[in-house]
Amino acid sequence: MDKVRDKGAVVTALGAMSGTSLDGVDAAVLRTDGVVIDGFGADDYHQYSAEEQSVLRTALGHWAGPSLEPATGVVMSAHKALLSGFDGVDLVGFHGQTVAHAPRAQGTLQLGDGAALARALQVPVVWDFRTADVELGGEGAPLAPFFHFACAKWMGAKSPVAFLNLGGVGNLTWVDPTADAPEREGALLAFDTGPANAPVNDLMQARLGLPFDEGGRIAASGTVEAGALELFLAEPYFARIPPKSLDRNDFAEMVELVHELSDADAAATLTAMCAAGVAEAMQHCPRPPSTVLVTGGGRHNPVLMKMLEVSLDCPVQPVEAVGLNGDMLEAQAFAYLAVRVARGLPTSCPGTTGVRAAVGGGTVSYP
Repeated sequence: MDKVRDKGAVVTALGAMSGTSLDGVDAAVLRTDGVVIDGFGADDYHQYSAEEQSVLRTALGHWAGPSLEPATGVVMSAHKALLSGFDGVDLVGFHGQTVAHAPRAQGTLQLGDGAALARALQVPVVWDFRTADVELGGEGAPLAPFFHFACAKWMGAKSPVAFLNLGGVGNLTWVDPTADAPEREGALLAFDTGPANAPVNDLMQARLGLPFDEGGRIAASGTVEAGALELFLAEPYFARIPPKSLDRNDFAEMVELVHELSDADAAATLTAMCAAGVAEAMQHCPRPPSTVLVTGGGRHNPVLMKMLEVSLDCPVQPVEAVGLNGDMLEAQAFAYLAVRVARGLPTSCPGTTGVRAAVGGGTVSYP
C-alpha cells in the first residue's frame, strides 16, 4: 500500500479497458511512477462471446433499469477472470463498461464495481475515472491523452505528434512533446473525432451476423455513396470547437443514411464517414502533427487506413511503427492513470476534456 502512495516509486500497475466496440476486455501491465513510462509488461484479452455482447447491447443508452444488472454481471465476471491471471501487480486501473455518456445532461455511466473487484483480486483498484471531470464541467472523455503525452516522451518525439484511437468512437490527441507536463497550457488537445468502428460493426451484425468487417473486405468491394457522406459531414458536431466528446450512439442515424445501400456500399460509406470525421478533426490541431499514430481496432482495417492516408496531409501509421502496442494502449493508459490517481496527480485538463481546471478523477478501493 505504501508503495502505491509513494510518489517516487515505480509501480507495477495493471490496466483494463472494455470499449464501446463491445469486442472484449483488454488488460495490460505498465511500470510507471505516474509520470514517465518505466517499461511495459504482460497483456491478455478476454473476447466477449456473442451472448455476452447481446447482454451488453441491451444496456447501451440506459441510465437505469433491469438491463443494467445482467450487463454488470458480464462486465464483472469477465474482468475477474481475466485480471486474476496476472501476478505481482501493485495496483489495478479498472475502467468498466461505458453504456451511456451525456456529460451536459445525465453525466457518464460505466458499469462495474471497483470495490468488489479489489476484494476479489486482493489488490487496490482505481475506478470511476470520469465522474469528477464531468462534475467540474468537463466532457469526461477522452482520458487517454495524459498517457499519450507520456508515450510521446517515451518515444523521444521532438515535434508535435497525434495519436488517433479508432475504437467504437474515434478520438484524437495532439501532443506537444516539448512541454514539461501534460497539464501545461498548449501541451495537449484531445477530442472525439466522430464514430469509428461502432456503426460498421452494428451494420455487420444486423445484416450478416458478423461482429465486424474483418480486414475491411466487405467495404473494399463497395462504393462510397457521396450524398450520404455529404449529409454526414453536415452534422453540427464537426463545427464545434474542441474539447468535445460523443456517446457511442450519437450518430445512430448514420445507419439510416445507408439503409438502402448494398452491404458492400453501406460498409464502404460508413468506413468513409469515419475517415472523413478524422480529416475534419485535423483542422482543429494547433499545428500540423509530424505524424498520425493510429491505435485501436480500426488500424487493422486496410481500407480505412488507406482512406486516412489519402485524406490527411501527414504520414499515417500504426503505433507499432514507434514500438507501441495498438491493441493494448488503452488498457495501458488506465494502468498509468490509476497510478496518477493514487498519487494525487491530474488525469485531465482543459485541453483534453474542457474541464475548468486540471483534475485527478477516480476512486481508490482497497481490499
